[in-house]
Amino acid sequence: MFRYLSLAFKNTLRNKRRSFLTISSIAASLCLLGVLLAMYRALFYSEQTPGQALRLVVRHKVSLAQPIPRSYEDKVRSVPGVKEVSAWNWYGGTYKDNRDSKNFFARMAVEPAAFLRIRTQLEMSETQRQAFVRERTACVISQDLAEKLNLKIGDRVILHGDIYPGTVELKVVGIFTDPDAQDTLFFNVEYLRDTQPVARRSFNSVVAVLANSPEDVPKIAKTVDEMFANASPPTKTESEQQFALSFVGFLGNIKVFLLSISAAVTFTILLVSGNTMAMSVRERIKEVGVLKTLGFTNGMVLSLIIGEAITIALIGGIIGTLLAAILATGVGKAAAGFAQQLNNMSVTPITGLISLGVAVLLGLISSFIPAWNAAKTNILDSLRYSG
Repeated sequence: MFRYLSLAFKNTLRNKRRSFLTISSIAASLCLLGVLLAMYRALFYSEQTPGQALRLVVRHKVSLAQPIPRSYEDKVRSVPGVKEVSAWNWYGGTYKDNRDSKNFFARMAVEPAAFLRIRTQLEMSETQRQAFVRERTACVISQDLAEKLNLKIGDRVILHGDIYPGTVELKVVGIFTDPDAQDTLFFNVEYLRDTQPVARRSFNSVVAVLANSPEDVPKIAKTVDEMFANASPPTKTESEQQFALSFVGFLGNIKVFLLSISAAVTFTILLVSGNTMAMSVRERIKEVGVLKTLGFTNGMVLSLIIGEAITIALIGGIIGTLLAAILATGVGKAAAGFAQQLNNMSVTPITGLISLGVAVLLGLISSFIPAWNAAKTNILDSLRYSG
């Protein structure tokens, strides 16, 4: 079969326009498929950073929108394996004009001292750390957010509440880098509580937990949830990575959504490639008769036609995968505000091989029936064919 590869390749150039359009269609489809696979991997199979491997989040079992009592903090702190605990409250609110997507970023109210101990990979000067702990209206922001909003040390940030009523006026005292926090602002939870009615001060959105070691993480999760199993409310304790995916879950079953689109794209490639090969084979029925007259067996004819389809699909797959590798990084950064895991989205070698494997498999499937029909046509019928 391999000695006829050059002939199969030459056959792809017989109708250059059709081959070009087919390759372009396959490339576009494989590009989309590659980006979707990269997104799927980034969301559900990305590796945890060393910091994430040590952190858990305790939240309401029913919904993220439901708070949990502040008293849970001390109870969680007493669990074996827990090193540090901090309240985390999603503030929400509006910064300047909420119609501008640039002004959307995470705003979290935390306990500064405990927060800095929990964020083991956060880098910020000691002076800025002390200012965050000491000043009640202080806030710290990630480096990328500072660059996006053109903020610097000493600037004022005013947030107008929606989940929490009222307005908070914050002063930027630190700019940090943290691989697990992009486009994020943190400020003092005690300052937030002072602005709220008394009844709301005794609740937290979630409780962040730092474990002594990665081995302690599953034990802590099980112990905490068993502790509050019969309490009101019960809790759900999960890794920080799983917690981040909970926000994605607000849009529905993203896993099924991505897989469904991938399946639709794959089916589209199959139709395009199948139609192309059916047309190509139909035009060359007489040539099949000539090849058989010259001594080509049914297997040789079958291999030639399948080889032509695989060549077209593989060329389109390579181009599409390269385009996906270029687009994935940009798409990931653009969607990082939607899901932080996407910030490091990329087409890995495995993802690329899967895309190329899909292209080869679809080339094989789409061409098999036309190739089989052509191969089993006898010489006389082939030479008499006028379709």
